[in-house]
Amino acid sequence: MSLHSTAANLVSLAEGAEHGGNHESLSPYLTGFGALGALLLLLWITTRFNRDR
Repeated sequence: MSLHSTAANLVSLAEGAEHGGNHESLSPYLTGFGALGALLLLLWITTRFNRDR
């Protein structure tokens, strides 16, 4: 696949997305806070297993 055809495919994909490509039921704040919560949980779990004994 050449660079030109790849770029043309990406442009056509971007033009075909209606309403910015976002789904109506997805809230950016809910998604962001959910991701932040998951990362904080993983950080907490990692620090529990990484204690010096």
